Amino acid sequence: MARRLRPVGPGFVETAALRLVFAREVAAPPEAVFSALAEDVSGWSEWFSAVTLARPTADGTGREVRLRGGGRFEETVLVARAPEVYAYRVDSTNAPGLRALVEEWRLTPAGRGTRVQWTFAADGTALFRATLTAGRSGLGRAFRDAVTALDRRLASTSA
Repeated sequence: MARRLRPVGPGFVETAALRLVFAREVAAPPEAVFSALAEDVSGWSEWFSAVTLARPTADGTGREVRLRGGGRFEETVLVARAPEVYAYRVDSTNAPGLRALVEEWRLTPAGRGTRVQWTFAADGTALFRATLTAGRSGLGRAFRDAVTALDRRLASTSA
């Protein structure tokens, strides 16, 4: 059963009880990465292996996301400032122990490509925070694999 989470704003990425930050450089330009993140929401399942369904809702101001293992999220887009920042808040989920969550994708030019930084900012029960902290390396690996797959996908579509 989906539970409503605490509504937080974009500043939550700086104040959350738990912040996990991952970064990787890709060859694709910031505009292409931003477009894949913010404009091709349905394409997420093509490059982020944990995502089985992603679709825009509410005329593009929201998202519905489903993950392998059964996780479901209804989200609100908080920031879509091309080509620099894309951030969204989870409004409801079936994930146990979660109280608030914002994910921010920050894109900066790096050489001929882009530095992609993903901040996973969350609050939840002590057990949730401990579990997420223990799973940090797995989340980091999922991020690296996803961004690498996205970069390959963008390279093949621009060729």
